[in-house]
Amino acid sequence: MLRTHTCGELRIDQVDHEVTLIGWINAVRDHGGLKFVDLRDRYGRIQVQISPESIGGDALETLRFDQVLKVTGSVMERPDGMRNPKLETGDVEVIATSTEILGECPPLPFNPDSGDQVNDELRFRYRFIDMRREEIQRRFRLRSDMQFAMRQYLHGHDFLDLETPMLTKSTPEGARDFLVPSRQNPGEFYALPQSPQIFKQIFMISGFDRYMQVVRCFRDEDLRADRQPEFTQLDLEMACIDESDIMGLVEGLMEHVVKEVTGKEVTLPFPRLSYKEAMLSYGSDSPDMRSDLRIQEFSDLVEGLEFKVFSGAVDSGGAVRGMRIPGGGQWSRKEIESLEPIVKQQGAGGLAWFKMTDDGPAGPVSRFLAGAAGEELIQRLGMEPGDLACFVADGQTRVVVNSLGQLRKELAIKLGHIEPGVLNFCWVEEFPLFDEDEETGQPTPCHHPFTCPHPDDLGNLESKPLEVRARAYDLVLNGFEVGGGSIRIHQRELQERVFTAIGITAEEAESKFSFL
Repeated sequence: MLRTHTCGELRIDQVDHEVTLIGWINAVRDHGGLKFVDLRDRYGRIQVQISPESIGGDALETLRFDQVLKVTGSVMERPDGMRNPKLETGDVEVIATSTEILGECPPLPFNPDSGDQVNDELRFRYRFIDMRREEIQRRFRLRSDMQFAMRQYLHGHDFLDLETPMLTKSTPEGARDFLVPSRQNPGEFYALPQSPQIFKQIFMISGFDRYMQVVRCFRDEDLRADRQPEFTQLDLEMACIDESDIMGLVEGLMEHVVKEVTGKEVTLPFPRLSYKEAMLSYGSDSPDMRSDLRIQEFSDLVEGLEFKVFSGAVDSGGAVRGMRIPGGGQWSRKEIESLEPIVKQQGAGGLAWFKMTDDGPAGPVSRFLAGAAGEELIQRLGMEPGDLACFVADGQTRVVVNSLGQLRKELAIKLGHIEPGVLNFCWVEEFPLFDEDEETGQPTPCHHPFTCPHPDDLGNLESKPLEVRARAYDLVLNGFEVGGGSIRIHQRELQERVFTAIGITAEEAESKFSFL
């Protein structure tokens, strides 16, 4: 065998053992004719003492960063005062008796240990060098450990790990398809799957009641920080369940994965919010629950406030909303006004505010709070001396939601609410079933055309489709959507009504989905 041990596994109980290691040179230190080399592989680092006799000729002076070495030697205990507590192998070193350079390395365009100091273009041009970084390798190990833990848990809950085709037909999903031309059928194309949606439904119809797959998905959509044209997802499908069943299983899955991979505990069950509540209270359908800042509605009080900015927004069909910032009353006027660009970037005209003092409200909005409506507003906010209240009013509710949602995120950071290492899960459910197509004005599925409408909203399916809620749910972690799903439609008549609502004719449905 080429090596007997890895660079990260040697310990004090292996002193006097002869070992053979292979790794990259991470550092070279010259000590009067001897070279002390830190040898690394993905398992860790070990110090190796190399003499001229162990490597031969002038090769000792040619040792440099990222050469690949094969070293044979004896494990020795480091002298007192020479141990390295930062390394798991720091109590020992290897005294080389034979050293061979397996791979030369010319000067690199950058040192992998430079990390974020190197610009992204250079890092990705030399991706194989960048991937030698300890942090990058840690992320790959984390990804591998997570997938193992997921499979471990799901196999224990009777799931079958099944594969689905990569070349398929185009079906209505949420984004554009990537197309692959067919060589044998000129002018015709395969589509790369946005998800295995159709295939996993076929599994359910066929009697496979619990399916899982770690699957590659492809979506031709604009790049964002959390979106890529191809990505990997854990895909699940279950038969004979409702929302509580899938949520309970996923909560158990997250508990298992987090504990196995990080050793941390998560609190069960996860909080559940409706989409409407999430957008009202947090200004986002992916709320970060680590912060307890909450947005409140005040549109019902504007008539009594006699503040034209507020009343004008409501009269235009919009809204007035705001939130209390505990302790924000200690900020200077300049600090408070520095928050205004945050909401203006979301389309708001400005930020209204007042402070609460021992003598009552103070600040730009305070003069409109003298009456009963003002007292109700202060009471609803729960204002105490030293607090700050901020408001956004606009003729478009969407602008109010986005503005305060972004402000809440920024304030959570400013106030120190975002504690590193804390994992805060929640569910968001009852999403809209349809959205309005910007070009045609017609309803289009927010999720996919097989999502079941909420039973209380079936009467609005034809008359008010945009008000229909879906039996859909997202799993949110620290302000990021990390999963989502829905209950499927099981009645042919209801499926036909949904197809009609989104403009899919009976002929088109038969052509695309006859197998279902």
